Amino acid sequence: MPHVLLQIIIVPIIASFLILFSRPIMGRKAGWIAVASLVYTSVLLCLVGLNIYQGIPIYEEYPLIGNFMKFDLMADGLSLPIALIINLICVVLALYSMHYVEHRVDILYGTADDNTKRKYYIRFFSLYLLFPTGFAGVCLTTNLLAMYFFLELLPIPLYFIMAYFGYRDRVRVALMCLMWGVIGASFFLVGAVLTYVQTGSFQIADIHLLAGNPMVFWIILLFLIGLATKLAIFPLHVWMPWVHAEHPTCIAGLLAVYANIGAYVLMRIIIVPLPGDFKVFTLPLMIMALITMVYGSLLTMAQTDVKRLAACSTISQISYSILGLAAATTISMEGGMFFFLSHIMGKTIFFSTAGILVYVTGIRDMRQMGGLASRMPITALLWLIGAMMLSGFPPFSSFAAEWIMFTGIFSFGVVTIPLGLIVAILGVSAIILTISYTFWSMKRIFFGPLQPHLAKKNIKDPPLTMSVPLLFLAIVSLMLCIYPSIVLDLFHQIIGKL
Repeated sequence: MPHVLLQIIIVPIIASFLILFSRPIMGRKAGWIAVASLVYTSVLLCLVGLNIYQGIPIYEEYPLIGNFMKFDLMADGLSLPIALIINLICVVLALYSMHYVEHRVDILYGTADDNTKRKYYIRFFSLYLLFPTGFAGVCLTTNLLAMYFFLELLPIPLYFIMAYFGYRDRVRVALMCLMWGVIGASFFLVGAVLTYVQTGSFQIADIHLLAGNPMVFWIILLFLIGLATKLAIFPLHVWMPWVHAEHPTCIAGLLAVYANIGAYVLMRIIIVPLPGDFKVFTLPLMIMALITMVYGSLLTMAQTDVKRLAACSTISQISYSILGLAAATTISMEGGMFFFLSHIMGKTIFFSTAGILVYVTGIRDMRQMGGLASRMPITALLWLIGAMMLSGFPPFSSFAAEWIMFTGIFSFGVVTIPLGLIVAILGVSAIILTISYTFWSMKRIFFGPLQPHLAKKNIKDPPLTMSVPLLFLAIVSLMLCIYPSIVLDLFHQIIGKL
């Protein structure tokens, strides 16, 4: 199929404009148009995957300004599985958003007329489709400037969706998200410009020319600071609890992807082209990841707000992938990328279930919940699945990912005794904290006697368009646990060569 990678990027944009400029007749069809466009791009990614499995990367050239600026696209064993799983999450959350956004508009703009409410509904899905375009662009581009552009594209829909549909202090929190996004991207841009100065190219394929260059340490450091800001690594995490807790929950999984995608960028532009020069950063980065894992877990355990609990848990979970990548062994890096995919699926389910609780009960304080399993059995099952996925329990892919990743981390630790081994032991021990806050919160929300004020309400499971897509994502995770080679074989095509 001609221009298949370009289609994956621009079809959501076309659908976004179609929704926006056809709003007098679009109405409630906007959500289904968004879903249809994303299903189409998911099918395209699956077709691309058939070629990638045969070891044939797909490359498309779109020169803009000679060799200075080339908008080339490439799908290979590293970018394809990342782009596909992210696109599936976008499909799932588009379905989930239909009822959620309608409900949110009624709460925020209930006094407005039906035409105004419909405009907000259409505005949401028009903005929503910028996410899959940005994510696909980051995964598929071969140019540092284009990657910067797509990274900068993502905070734009985040800002407007939070400002229009968020929760407490939504405009202030939206500005906070935009500000931190710009700060992180600025460090990335400076690193990209220095790369061009030293190599004469913005192409990612030419970054390897920096190997042994006196400036390579500073270039990697700039990239790492920019990515650490997006990855919410301690002490650059301060934006995450506010932004992740107060946005509309229907995009919670997308914000988790936005934060986690820095792990892919780290792999693509630093570790793969500059494995030797990256080694000086391995142990410091592992220590920072470990601190973030423990701090994020303790912060999560202190929360009583169900959305803030899910938000703070993201800080901890992201750093597991960074720990695996920083160990820089083949197994730890493949496991780290596998955990990245597992985490964004688990976080989508976990946070979206928190959104269902707020959607149905109108309550965020877990101390006012309890006994909800009797009224919301499917929601309780989804929380259990999300807790198991984040905690690394079988039969979900995070179990296989953690097993593989920590095998590689311990092999690194054995070589770098004693500090590396200590970090590896503490890292695997931190899983206990994840188990504690996920299952403790489940007991608090769903079990025990039903609260009297809840017994008086008509509480039940949400519409199937909110729960069934999340169950589909759980099935994908289950399949990847049983057959991890589906993604590991693809990762090995790139990482195995290191």
